[in-house]
Amino acid sequence: MTEYAEITYAVADRIATVALNRPEARNGYTVRMADELAEAFDRADNDEEVRVVVLTGEGPDFSVGADLSQGGFDFDAEQGPDPQWQEPAGRCSKRIFTMNKPVIAAIRGAAIGGGLTITLSADYRLATTDARFGFVFVRRGIYPEGASAWFLPRLVGMGRAMDWMISGRVFDAEEAEAAGLVHRLHPPEELLDRAYELAADLAANTAPVSVAVTRQLLYRMSSMDSPFPVHELDSKLIAGIMHNPDSVEGVLSFLQKRQPEFGLKVNADLPDYLPWLRE
Repeated sequence: MTEYAEITYAVADRIATVALNRPEARNGYTVRMADELAEAFDRADNDEEVRVVVLTGEGPDFSVGADLSQGGFDFDAEQGPDPQWQEPAGRCSKRIFTMNKPVIAAIRGAAIGGGLTITLSADYRLATTDARFGFVFVRRGIYPEGASAWFLPRLVGMGRAMDWMISGRVFDAEEAEAAGLVHRLHPPEELLDRAYELAADLAANTAPVSVAVTRQLLYRMSSMDSPFPVHELDSKLIAGIMHNPDSVEGVLSFLQKRQPEFGLKVNADLPDYLPWLRE
């Protein structure tokens, strides 16, 4: 079993929990944490027993952002990075983007800078009523990372994204929820329980291959210039349900008023014509 230094990883009831684990540093984000997160999401995505991932943090804060006391970079400052170098927050946010499993970010306390951008590609962001958020890059003389300039406008619109990123101001949970950055707010003592309730519902009642395809359809196809290529692809998908055992099981379980038992596996049964599988 992989041992981690700056995160924890556990699986129970088909739910993987990935937790930032530097509470003494308010879960300050480091290069090592970035790489451990990417590896943990790989691990969860490749485990057919895992249906949902909950991303959270140990201690009172989710993450206060990059811990620059740890260096912040994994290259020589004088020589500079090689052409393939990628900044640490994006290593996590891009891996979540490519996930076949839903990811629920459960955020308490502060989620600032890179400690917020790594959650933007999650399917759900649940937060405590006392959570605080900030894209504070311009107040530090640095730049947005984690591909947040792509994710954030799609979540909250360009006007709100401009406000938050150009001002770099910290804002509260109510504003985050009203703008659509956060799906739901919960009292601090209820946050993880509500996250696991949501995860359990997804694990019990959704088909893993259907979820994987739907998740990527939304991310990869919603920004097309027209609906025509999207309809071309979903026509292929719908034509295939006549021979799809999960489709049969979904209808039968509904008619028989019982829990579904979906059999298709993400690692083996994704339609091979999906365009993003060629990347």
